Amino acid sequence: MCEIVLASSSPFRRTLLEKLNLPFQCEAPNIDEAPLAGEAADAMVLRLARAKAQALAGHYGQHLIIGSDQCCVLDGHITGKPYTHDNAVAQLRQASGKRITFHTGLALLNTRTGRLQALVEHYHVVFRALSDREIEGYVSQEQPWHSAGSFKCEGLGITLFDALSGRDPNTLIGLPLIALTGMLRNEGVNPLTP
Repeated sequence: MCEIVLASSSPFRRTLLEKLNLPFQCEAPNIDEAPLAGEAADAMVLRLARAKAQALAGHYGQHLIIGSDQCCVLDGHITGKPYTHDNAVAQLRQASGKRITFHTGLALLNTRTGRLQALVEHYHVVFRALSDREIEGYVSQEQPWHSAGSFKCEGLGITLFDALSGRDPNTLIGLPLIALTGMLRNEGVNPLTP
């Protein structure tokens, strides 16, 4: 069986992958994640997920490398990580009372065979109408600087929503495990039959 590498420094993706009870290691892919001019959300996250997996291929020649990337689309515009308090507040004000779509690109590269599987998963979030006091309180408590959309649904962020919909709730956190386990099975790795 090939060893698994998660091409990410995200503690959230690491925690999700741990659910599968498969041994793996993590390494940051250190790629340029800037969107290309005029690039659509699906195209961007798919390109970056593939690039993250491929960036580590030279160091891991007999491995399965997982790459993932995520953005959200709000009012027709790609929204990424806020990085600052003020940006997080602005993003949540803009999202208040609206439905936004998260686009998560996933890639699995088998460096032994060169096979690259990749796809995009979507997840939808409906924000309830949020007061400025609620937004400030949330941002101060959770400090979601490195979370696309300025929230952590695995924490207090769940209180911001009216509804969630999609195939796999893990997609919202950044690693669609249902799709990933299908890709892993295609490579002969099944968490249920280790």
